[in-house]
Amino acid sequence: MAREVRPTWGRRLGIADVVVLGLVAMLGSGVFIVFAPAGAAAGGWLPLSVLLAAVVATTCVLSTAELVLARRDQGETFSAGYTAGYLAARERLHPAAGRLAGVALLTGGIASAAAAAGVFGAYVLGTGRFVTAIIVIVIAAGLNIAGVRTTARACWLLAGGTVAVLLVVVVVGLLGPGGAESASASATAGEAARGVAVPVVQPSQGVLGVLSAAGLVFFAFVGFANVTTHREEVRNPARTLRRAIPIALGVCTLVYLAVAGALLVGLGADRLGTEHAPLVALVDTGQAPALGVLVRIGAAVAAGSTLLAVLIGVSRTASQMARRDDLPRAFAKVCGSGAPWRSDVLGAALAALVAVLAGPVASIALSACAMLIHYALVHAATLRTPGRRYPGWVPVVGLVLCLGLAALLPVTSVLITLGVLVVGWGLTELTALRARRRPPADTEEPPGRQAA
Repeated sequence: MAREVRPTWGRRLGIADVVVLGLVAMLGSGVFIVFAPAGAAAGGWLPLSVLLAAVVATTCVLSTAELVLARRDQGETFSAGYTAGYLAARERLHPAAGRLAGVALLTGGIASAAAAAGVFGAYVLGTGRFVTAIIVIVIAAGLNIAGVRTTARACWLLAGGTVAVLLVVVVVGLLGPGGAESASASATAGEAARGVAVPVVQPSQGVLGVLSAAGLVFFAFVGFANVTTHREEVRNPARTLRRAIPIALGVCTLVYLAVAGALLVGLGADRLGTEHAPLVALVDTGQAPALGVLVRIGAAVAAGSTLLAVLIGVSRTASQMARRDDLPRAFAKVCGSGAPWRSDVLGAALAALVAVLAGPVASIALSACAMLIHYALVHAATLRTPGRRYPGWVPVVGLVLCLGLAALLPVTSVLITLGVLVVGWGLTELTALRARRRPPADTEEPPGRQAA
């Protein structure tokens, strides 16, 4: 999942820096859990699902970059790539479409936070107890309100550490004894935890299984928006983004393909679909328990960093919507650290609720569906952007793929997502209607002047 960082280098970020920022954002908690439900859906065709998810992610990041660069060319302020879809859909499609994009982004971010908290519990404690998820979410929200941020310099260390952990998993999986053993203790211990060890999809083969798995794997790529977030710190943004995007996505895709292949070889498709902590189970199967500690530490760091960043993205989106009267204005108010604390509290509370009711695997499906709908609106807004830098077929293909993969996710997850979006969209429409009917503050006369 996505991680948000704040570079402090001024306009000095080059291609390598932007690539690392993107890798840190994409190589988050998703890679540590998403391959279990995706493997249950696609079976041995899991690598094909990874490639399809990478294609969808590529179209999404190109459309996002298009919107970011277009806003800068018009001399307008822009806070981050996270809110690009909401702002562009609101301005280029219709305010109601923008509100739907914002609600979808909030829903996806909240579910992502719940999934990250679940990953922390699954890998660190060996279970998915929701008490742990709530504690982790509360701590992350407190750090965000206090103004704690990950610096760009730390991203090099985070990216290198995550890749090293995943490389260990790949080596053990490919060189280990194989996946003929029975289910590991990690899966057995987690079966009692709600929504953890039980896949959200039924085992299936063929095209539908591959497409359903691709929608789930898309969750692991969602951090790609961070590639376009730090335009103010990038030298020659248009040229840098044009080169950094394919490099970051290419490296991330190769890493995911290697991990997926190692999991299939080391665990087998059937067992992979039952594991709530598949990377640890793979290392345990490879008779390398000491390395299991390293994997658990890597998962904990990835989940913690992802949770911090996702909650920042949720509060930032809610704050932007509140400033435009799409949410109550109270959510735009900031505290001494500059954080919109009401938005932080709301996002953390909803993430804790989802973590309790759904668990990490179901949260992944909910987040993936909401984010695919959000990026479908991003593509639609890109089609209305004049002077596009990328070919027009990119947003068209992206729009079709996003809607198609969202529809082919588990039926229950799709219905729940649609229900949440309808309710959330209705509430934002009511908020906007009330704001339009509210008399402008600057036209109201003071009581003393009215009496005079």
